[in-house]
Amino acid sequence: MDRPIYRQVPLQPITSKPNVQVPKQLNTAQTPFSQHFNQALSHETSQLTISKHASERIEQRGIQINANQWDKIGLKVSEAKRKGVNESLVIVNNAALIVSAKNETVITAMNLQEASNQIFTNINGAIIVN
Repeated sequence: MDRPIYRQVPLQPITSKPNVQVPKQLNTAQTPFSQHFNQALSHETSQLTISKHASERIEQRGIQINANQWDKIGLKVSEAKRKGVNESLVIVNNAALIVSAKNETVITAMNLQEASNQIFTNINGAIIVN
């Protein structure tokens, strides 16, 4: 019992090529900075989710917001989110929207005439889009 016990440890075979795949590098020398910048902006452009309630209100109240305005609203909501805004009032030419910047969701919508008679609470940011 005074003899030490040796256990053989299984060895892994040594190969000449490692099994690690090297990621392909993009050829950034040919791509101008402005293109990279525009790509980053387009990825950052958030698509707002329109809640069922907001969708119903937009339809009921006949609110028309074109794609260009939605893009501007999305950019401004993303910017507000980066600045710490959670809930915002977004005013566009013909409508007022309550938007959760935190969730990037339009909560409700109303026309400006209706909004002028309202008191908005629990809002920590306002966005005006022309």
